[in-house]
Parts: sequence; C-alpha cells; structure tokens
Amino acid sequence: MIKRILIVCSILFVFKFAVSAQTEAVKPLTIGEIRTLKSKVLNEERILNIYLPQGFDKTKSYPVIYLLDGSMNEDFIHVSGLVQFFNQMYAMPETIVVGVANVDRKRDFTFHTDLKDLQKEYPTTGHSDQFISFLEKELKPFIEKKYKTTDKYLFGQSLGGLLAVEILLKKPEMFDNYFIISPSLWWDDESLLKQAPQLLSKSPDIKKFVYISVGKGEHPVMVKDAESMYEVLKNSNKKNWTVEYKMMEGDNHATILHRSLYEGLVKLFPYKEPK
Repeated sequence: MIKRILIVCSILFVFKFAVSAQTEAVKPLTIGEIRTLKSKVLNEERILNIYLPQGFDKTKSYPVIYLLDGSMNEDFIHVSGLVQFFNQMYAMPETIVVGVANVDRKRDFTFHTDLKDLQKEYPTTGHSDQFISFLEKELKPFIEKKYKTTDKYLFGQSLGGLLAVEILLKKPEMFDNYFIISPSLWWDDESLLKQAPQLLSKSPDIKKFVYISVGKGEHPVMVKDAESMYEVLKNSNKKNWTVEYKMMEGDNHATILHRSLYEGLVKLFPYKEPK
C-alpha cells in the first residue's frame, strides 16, 4: 500500500514538474509597442501599432515607415515581417514601422466630392484634409518625440494610395519616400490626376523616391490611372526625384500589396552578396 502511494506521489510530482516547466517556458512574443494617441484634430483616439527592430536602441536614429491600413488585422504584421526580411537579407537599414490603425478609412483617405453616387456610397467621405493635418501636426511630431528618426516613408494602397498621391502632390515635404500601390485615382472623376501637373509645378525639387505599382488583373481604369500618374511624375522635370513604376503581371487588387512592396524595396535596397 505504501509502495503504491509512493508511486502515485512520484507520478503527481513528475506531472506537476512538467506542467510547471511548460508554464515557465511560455513568454510573450514582443515585436514592438502599441500606443494610443489622442488626436485633437480628429477628435478621437488613434491606435498605433509600432514595430521596433530587434535590439532596438533608443539612443540610435532609425528610418520610419508610416503605414496606412496599419491595423493588426490589416497590413501591419506582414509589412513588418517584410521590413525585417530586408534588414536581414538586403541593404535596408533597421527601420521602425508605424501602423496607423483605421477608424474610418473612407472618411480619412478621400477628399470632398460633389458626385452624388460617391456621396451615397461613401456617406462619411471627404475629410482627407483633416487626416493629413493629423499626420503632419500630431502623428509625426509624436513619433519623432518618442524615437530618433531619419528618413520618412509613406506606404499606401487603394484609397490609401489615393491619400499618398494627395500628400505627394500637395505636401511632398512630409515624406522622403512614397510607396503608392494601386491608387484609387478614379475618385471624384479623376480630379486629382487632372490637377497633378499644376500641383507638381509648385513642388520643390528636393530628393525624393516615388514608387507606383498596379496589378495587371485590376480594373482597366486603375491600370490606366496608375500609368498616367507615373507619366505625369516622370515628365515633371524633377531632377532630384527618382520615380519608379511596376506593373505586377500576376496580381489583382486583392493580391498586389505584399509582392509589390517587395519589388519597390528591391529598387531602393538591391541585394548585395556578402563580402
């Protein structure tokens, strides 16, 4: 009887030890921070998902990617992974990613339109001016206060690409590098595209990298407008602007973002064989 009790106790001890060991082996996987910024411009709180490079050093300066559609269930995780891969395998320096989580992207990424069908389909539309002000006057200063920064990137797709084009044309100094994927330049009967030559004529010729791409499988208007935007930029006589264009042969509007960002980053940071 005593022998049986000892055996049972031994089994319970081993089980408890194993469970305890498993519990001790589990810890959070942390790749950055989540911060909340109270915006006076937008009159709401905005969630920022922030990827920090492994071994992040607060005394060092880092480039920053401002990622539109940066919610956890949108583009934040896979774009952060892509950036980490380029840090590891390509010449890209360690970079912070600031994912701006959405509240109402149709409100934030579109400018005013008088077209009734768009007003009906997008009832909250037309407040990109406020969102741009939020980026310029609140978000960027907030990030630059928390971290030491160098080059600034803006990543935007679809309506986010429309917003990126609007910023490039109206406030180009806000970012050094623009990655514009499948921009919704059809918005408001292509009014932004039509204004582009005039707006560009007022832009300073300061060093800038602009990458535009579109999927071959997208709506023909999307393809036409992206190509037209590239041609306008290429013909704007900005000697210090590097403008790249990529037609993604195997992609549509749903599949383009990740592969397209990869292709754009390769243009900036080509692979170099290790010495």
